[in-house]
Amino acid sequence: MSRQQSRYICQTCGAAHLKWEGQCRTCGAWNTLVETVVREADTKRKSTAAGPGNRAGSPQSLRGLREAEPVRIATGIGEVDRVLGGGLVPGSAVLLGGEPGIGKSTLLLQAAAGLALGAQTGSGGGDVLYATGEESAGQVRLRAGRLGLLDGVEADRIAVVAETDVGRIIDLAREARPVALIVDSIQTVTVDELDGPAGSVGQVRESALRLMEMAKGDGIAVILVGHVTKDGSLAGPKTLEHLVDAVINLEGDRTATLRLLRATKNRFGSTEEVGVFEMAEKGMLEVADPGRAFVATNDEHAPGSVAGSTLEGTRPLLVEVQALVAPGGYGTPRRTASGFDASRLALLVAVLGKRAGVGLGSHDVYANLAGGLELDDPGLDLPLCLALASSLRDRLIPRDLVAIGEVGLLGELRAVPGLERRLRESARLGFVRAIVPTSHRGDLPVVPGIEVIAVPNLRTAIGKAFDLGGVDAPARGSSED
Repeated sequence: MSRQQSRYICQTCGAAHLKWEGQCRTCGAWNTLVETVVREADTKRKSTAAGPGNRAGSPQSLRGLREAEPVRIATGIGEVDRVLGGGLVPGSAVLLGGEPGIGKSTLLLQAAAGLALGAQTGSGGGDVLYATGEESAGQVRLRAGRLGLLDGVEADRIAVVAETDVGRIIDLAREARPVALIVDSIQTVTVDELDGPAGSVGQVRESALRLMEMAKGDGIAVILVGHVTKDGSLAGPKTLEHLVDAVINLEGDRTATLRLLRATKNRFGSTEEVGVFEMAEKGMLEVADPGRAFVATNDEHAPGSVAGSTLEGTRPLLVEVQALVAPGGYGTPRRTASGFDASRLALLVAVLGKRAGVGLGSHDVYANLAGGLELDDPGLDLPLCLALASSLRDRLIPRDLVAIGEVGLLGELRAVPGLERRLRESARLGFVRAIVPTSHRGDLPVVPGIEVIAVPNLRTAIGKAFDLGGVDAPARGSSED
């Protein structure tokens, strides 16, 4: 077989060059040339598709379109199936990203075991081909031994190959006909027709494209592991995320035990669902009660701690919002946020000082979401403001109080979606009072077991929370402006 030709294509204007150059001579853009395999046009296929007798190429009305509901294969891990929209779709391509050491390979090996075990129990699934480019086959076996996967029937249905050549991996997959192909990772595999090193833009894009073509043509689900950059985004060209059907990320603090699985793109389901796992000795364990996982369980309750409620897809989660306000030293006061957007924290500090009489301009401010969460739900604005005011004035907020609401620039409180679901989950977990924004339509939900306290603005919410908290906490050295 003759070696296919490659060209260096400008990602800005599309001009083709015979060799790499720092600047595109057509549009003048710098560092935009990417080596790409030249694909010969299939003129016979194009003419057939354009023929008048081909119904597939003819436009149809929405009413006339017929598409069967995609068949889904359960991975045996409920939280993974939840994020994927119900399971793995045959012929789909899924990209899994995450920080190094977060547990991507562990989770995928457990999912492979679930798919293999599903074939044995008659609930779907089948054989799985695991192509590893970062580890040897022996290292994968050691991980499987730690997960207890060497003694069951799934050990015979998972085939492992240490291979980095995409063509060879595709040939093995077409020969074995597995239900799923796992490639760990896409940055380590290469295409023989390209001269660039593994992980380069051209290699990653061409490798993903060929694996996608195999997935669609042969009906084999492909799961790709992707590296992330230091800012947390997936490494490689953005085309990689456009090619695949689903992009899911495994998040969390490597020093903590809890992990979150989120979908940022999903052609077969919602992108709002989240899966919660706990990293244990036996691998990634599903958290039985995610709503309670991020709420403080110790007896210590100090100023600066307030319970909030967030909504991840259809799942409400209760979280502990922590804040620490300390007198600032020389220079600009510090504003440190963990789990929050730092710019949002600065905005709320300004609103507290201007609209609620809680001056933090000369204080160092630290805000944290317990459990290593990273959230951007505006419904956490109110509990964060209450935690900051509680820490500054050294006054306790009741442990059985939950705060839900978005804070506007004028100090007003705005409603957030899913309020009734958040309140029901709060009542289930033992909270008896909730501070929420006043509804202008008068349709506040009534939830048994929890008292709903509606307030119009931030200043009133702080006063209500302090009145419910009772006496001040013991002095801890903080002072009010």
